Amino acid sequence: MDKEILLAQPRGFCAGVDRAIEIVERALAQFGAPVYVRHEIVHNAYVVEDLRNKGAVFIEDLADVPSGSHLVFSAHGVSRAIKAEAEERGLKIFDATCPLVTKVHVEVAKMREENREIIMIGHQGHPEVEGTMGQSDAGMYLVETVADVQTLHVKSPDRLAYVSQTTLSVDDTTEIIAALKARFPLIAEPKKGDICYATTNRQHAVKLMAPQVELVIVVGSPSSSNSNRLREVAQKNGVTSYMVDNARQIDPAWLVGKKRIGVTAGASAPEILVEEVVAMLKSMGIGSVRNLDGVEEHVTFPLPKGLNPRPATA
Repeated sequence: MDKEILLAQPRGFCAGVDRAIEIVERALAQFGAPVYVRHEIVHNAYVVEDLRNKGAVFIEDLADVPSGSHLVFSAHGVSRAIKAEAEERGLKIFDATCPLVTKVHVEVAKMREENREIIMIGHQGHPEVEGTMGQSDAGMYLVETVADVQTLHVKSPDRLAYVSQTTLSVDDTTEIIAALKARFPLIAEPKKGDICYATTNRQHAVKLMAPQVELVIVVGSPSSSNSNRLREVAQKNGVTSYMVDNARQIDPAWLVGKKRIGVTAGASAPEILVEEVVAMLKSMGIGSVRNLDGVEEHVTFPLPKGLNPRPATA
């Protein structure tokens, strides 16, 4: 049997990532360099370097941004304190927070208005978690695992609610939610689940692909939560999986004895990187490429006011 590459569908950029990158590019075209960006606009090394070469300056501390400069908040969102500091510094702000993350921020505000303490399911130190936890000055707790739920101490067990990071493992989060409901039967939940459509669709696509392949390569950067989850999903479905930032990181030893190689990409990884991975695999002796069936996404999000249309390219 000839060796074959199977491409997951959907893969790669989601609407929130598309929007965030376009905000930076439009700001650069309209106002010129530098445009400052707090944190990596999305967690992908190729994207960040490309925007850096176009004049974006990535910072973590707002003290590094000159007063009056244009500042873009990354797709992951920021705390209320960061927003207030940026406004106090007189910065001209374009908020590239993914609207699905903003939805979680709105949920937090409503839950706190109802005098509920909030449990956030997420990963410690991730910028989305920091931004969401920063929507309230108090009354929020972070859990990462089912074990965390068992050791959690809250002030008001009968006035609890939960939210989650948008890029988590669907299966792992379902287990944590079940543990929360078992321990706190009165806990309130979001009207709609917080894990975003793109995360859900890409994980489902890997589950469908896994029985058909002997190896999965996930295109994504190490800092990308949703990319890491794709690799974990493949592993949990019994398939050896590796994550690569680019095609050069593929080890030919991975392919030894393998006939069918699955390829997917995290929501922050551009298709050009997938194309380079496919080209590399072909150079290593894999003859054909097949796109798997899957969900077609047609989600778009509006841009912030104050940005001109992106100029047409030749």
